Amino acid sequence: MQNDISSIEIWLLDDDEIVRSTTAQWLRLSDYEVREFHQAQTLLDQFQADQACIVVSDIRMSPMDGLTLMNQCLAQDPSLPFILITGHGDIDTAVNALRDGAFDFLEKPFDPNRLIQTVEKAKQARKTQLQMANQSQYLGDLHGLEESIIGQDEQIVRVRHQIQTFANIDAHVIVYGKTGCGKELVAKALHDASPRREKPFVAINCAAIPADLFESELFGHEAGAFTSAHKQRIGKLELASGGTLFLDEIESMPLAMQIKLLRVLQENQVERIGSNHTISINLRVVAAAKQDLQNTADFRQDLFFRLNVSQIHLPELRHRGSDIPLLFEHFCREAIEQRGGEFRPLSPIDLETLTLYGWPGNVRELRNVALRYALEANTSIAKILAGYQAQEQIDTQTPLPLSVKVQEYERSLIEASLNQQEGNIQQVLEQLQLPRRTLNQKMQKYGLNRADYLK
Repeated sequence: MQNDISSIEIWLLDDDEIVRSTTAQWLRLSDYEVREFHQAQTLLDQFQADQACIVVSDIRMSPMDGLTLMNQCLAQDPSLPFILITGHGDIDTAVNALRDGAFDFLEKPFDPNRLIQTVEKAKQARKTQLQMANQSQYLGDLHGLEESIIGQDEQIVRVRHQIQTFANIDAHVIVYGKTGCGKELVAKALHDASPRREKPFVAINCAAIPADLFESELFGHEAGAFTSAHKQRIGKLELASGGTLFLDEIESMPLAMQIKLLRVLQENQVERIGSNHTISINLRVVAAAKQDLQNTADFRQDLFFRLNVSQIHLPELRHRGSDIPLLFEHFCREAIEQRGGEFRPLSPIDLETLTLYGWPGNVRELRNVALRYALEANTSIAKILAGYQAQEQIDTQTPLPLSVKVQEYERSLIEASLNQQEGNIQQVLEQLQLPRRTLNQKMQKYGLNRADYLK
């Protein structure tokens, strides 16, 4: 069962009723949902791993104090954001608690604005954690069509429904989508879900075949049909008979070949080059295009109407919202299964970069970035994308947002200091002139772990 992340509750614990009710009121006035507790054991009895909550707790209580509660909660769920409320005499204790997993601490008397800022950071961190947990659960439960067409966005759910509907209708289909959206994947899914699944699935990229070889590629030829025809060749049309022929980038097909293909589809017969005998064929065509074929000047309208029995429109990746980190994790785990390693959960800044970037190369580009991330320790999404842009491998009209660039620069400075100081946190604090709490929060934000830099 997946966790509901639509509402993250604030679990507020303080045995002082006046402080607790006042703090709860501040939080509720800022539209947070608050659950109040006056004893640590009561909270602990209701808590379970992956609870949609964060905990804000006083330290000095009895019979169980806040630190003991924190340790027991984190033993069940190490990623739980736990915020401590401390008096002046407990500052050293609270600082030490940061090393033990506390998210942050607030010193009494605290500014309500400081409380809200801290709670909001913790809430967003918890939302990210639960989202990643839900993703992992979803990916572990894939079955049927979802194993190949992955995603929970309503647009991709509609695509899966169309595939299921069209698969059993033995008619031609046009799949529209930008480069890298997965048009061949959809065509293969149509084939695998259809009664033709036991017969061949034959794919041709029309843009990759030289015009003078197109006819031979589609129709085949007899030995001696032309100078270089040293032996008989079976064409793709004949090879796909009984199954599915996938014509990718069909808008690139030469006009002369469009005429010949139309005749084949009308008569269900093909004739090899150099032969006087026709061969009966029975195939389904799934055509893929980046643009509307009906409004393409160099595409024959009679062929368009022959193919245009059903249409599937694939959304661009940037319009699929929460599917971006979901697919990213899927591709990372694929790479790890093939090459070994361990999946590195995304840091908040990595997740932000994934969702803010425009992905001009769509799912194909995301897969490439995921592969790099899975195989390179201590890298970040922003660093990978910046490297791609520097090499002009992607559309430079889709730059990284300024906020991401600034945060990546800050991350690189902290990472460089950790490397230089070999993981010695005290020396990093002195070099960067940062308070301990600030460094702790930034390392958490950027997914930097001290253990990775120890020599």
